[in-house]
Amino acid sequence: MRPPLPPFTAVTATEKVRLAEDGWNSRNPEKVSLAYTEDSAWRNRDLFVTGRAEIVRFLTEKWRKEQEYRLIKELFAFSGHRIAVRYAYEFHDASGQWYRAYGNENWEFDSEGLMQKRYASINDLQISDAQRLFHWPQGRRPDDHPGLSALGL
Repeated sequence: MRPPLPPFTAVTATEKVRLAEDGWNSRNPEKVSLAYTEDSAWRNRDLFVTGRAEIVRFLTEKWRKEQEYRLIKELFAFSGHRIAVRYAYEFHDASGQWYRAYGNENWEFDSEGLMQKRYASINDLQISDAQRLFHWPQGRRPDDHPGLSALGL
């Protein structure tokens, strides 16, 4: 089991979103993959990923390319066993160019609280170092760091 479990309330959906954010900010592909069903199906931009082994490969490559990755997720909507989030993350590429990626995800969970479907739409925007907003040390976003709405994103 992976609490909180559906059906979600505003409190449990918000908790699930923060747990997902924390997991992705760990940048540990194996750990992150355990939040998904064995046969989890993703659409991520133009890629289709199925199952934990492919999730690990995808995330390993993602975080190799997207250096100093920092993510903020925010609950957008929820109902029953589904959650919709909006998010932004910042990273730089191998040349040092910074980006902010903006996206929306639709999630569907099984009764054990594992995500069985993830549909992500993402756009990247080049930013300068001076435009960066996510400055905490790598890892979990501090509780006192502003979220997306507070940052005007």
